[in-house]
Parts: sequence; C-alpha cells; structure tokens
Amino acid sequence: MQVNEFQEITYSKDDSGIVTITLNIPKRKNAFSKYTTYELFWAMDALEKDETAHAVILTGARDPDSDDPTKEAFCSGGYFHPNAMAPASDEAKAEIDMTDIAEARMTLKMWLCDKPIIAAVNGLFIGGGFTMCLTCCDLVYCSEHAWAQLPFIRLGIVPEVASSYMLPRLIGFQRAKEIMFFGERIPAKKLLELGLVNKVLPHDQVMAYAREMALRLIPPAGAGYAVRLTKRTLHKPLIDALTTALNLENKGLNEAFTTADFMEALAARREKRLPKFQGK
Repeated sequence: MQVNEFQEITYSKDDSGIVTITLNIPKRKNAFSKYTTYELFWAMDALEKDETAHAVILTGARDPDSDDPTKEAFCSGGYFHPNAMAPASDEAKAEIDMTDIAEARMTLKMWLCDKPIIAAVNGLFIGGGFTMCLTCCDLVYCSEHAWAQLPFIRLGIVPEVASSYMLPRLIGFQRAKEIMFFGERIPAKKLLELGLVNKVLPHDQVMAYAREMALRLIPPAGAGYAVRLTKRTLHKPLIDALTTALNLENKGLNEAFTTADFMEALAARREKRLPKFQGK
C-alpha cells in the first residue's frame, strides 16, 4: 500500500526528515478500525524503507467543527461499527486478520521500528489510543487537556496492544491493576506523576514541542544512528515477551466476545444505562 492511498490516516514528511502520521477520522474522535491499523502498519513500513525519514510524530486530527481544545481527541480507542471496513479494498480485506483484535501485527511492526516514534497527544486517549502510546511510542508529550482511560473491563473485555505486559512494567503491578480493573479517567497531571507521559504542555505547544524533540534526535543535531542502535538494544530483548502477551490478549479478547458480560456491556451502552454484569 502506498502512502498516497491512505484514507483514515495522513502521512507527510518535512525537509528535516520528520514524518507526521495523523489519525484522521475526527468525526469518530479518531477511533481506529481494523482498516485504520492496516494503514498504520503500511505507514510504518514506508517509514522504515525511506532512508530520508528519520523520526515520526503520531498525533490525532482535530474536529474542524469544534474550537474547544478540551474536546479534542488523540484517539478514542477501537471502532467496531459494521461499516468500519467499508474503505478497504479487496486486497486489504484479504490481508487483514479480523481475529487479531489485540493488534499484534501493528504493535510488533511499531515496536521493531528503530526510528524514534513520538506521540503528540492533543486530547483524550482511550483504550487502544492509550495502549498504543504505552507500547508503541518512545516519547509521549501531551496537552494539559488530555486524559487517558482503559475501559476494557467495563466493556467486559481485556486490554490489548501488549498493554497487559507494558503497563505493569512501567508502573508496577498494583497500580497497573488498579488502572485496568476500575477503568477510571486519568488526567494529564496524574499521567505525568505516574511516569506514563514525558511532559504535559499547554495545548497549543504540543506539536511544536514534539517537533523540537524530534529534531534533537536526528541529524544534524542528533546522532540518529546511535539513537536507532539504542532503541534496537532496548527493544529486541523484549520481543518474545511482547509476542506472548499479544497472543494471550488475543485469546482473552476472542473468548470475552462470547460472554454474557460482554453482551450486557453492549446492551447497556446502546440503552445508555449502567450494565448489570453476571460474571460469566
């Protein structure tokens, strides 16, 4: 797939070799479908193969109909509408594994990319939007208005994008379990205290700061090859553990989708009420 064929993300490269990938479905708060992550996979493939691309900034498109920065979204998680695959070509549909709910293919592609990936989080990041930052991004800079949430258990399912491995590694098992078990909102200031983001910035400074940091990592200011070697050294020893976590997440997700609790969670969301779970 070529970058000029993307429909749900945009891909651009400036003269410095910094690529910006933007989740570009603002009407659904940049929630990603299986097709969106298919495009992300091929965006990372293009980045890897381009010797003039040195770093990437990942961000979310703002809603053109809203001027309220507190309403912006980096990514609101997964999108499972029946029409979610409508933009996909027959070739794409044949390539996409619909049982890979944990997004193992995309996650491992991003994990093994040795060029720095910087998240410029311009708003809320929920579910997969949050887990993608935890596992796939090397540096995370977020708006003061941003907040995160892992609502998987509230939906009767389990986490994905290897977050079941990464979050405990970042903050310890007790804190990770509390975040996963209760699924409460985490404001930007708390994310910084927990060490889950690198810096919280005024909303209108996030992209500029992310670009400033990217320039420090690439030539001529940064020893880009040493950065890449360091990232490889940090990431490659963990590939087996990440793969195991993703396989377990996929097993758990596919099992969870058959449960009464998942069906109740769907019904409760549809009917705009609190769910009454049965624990089965």
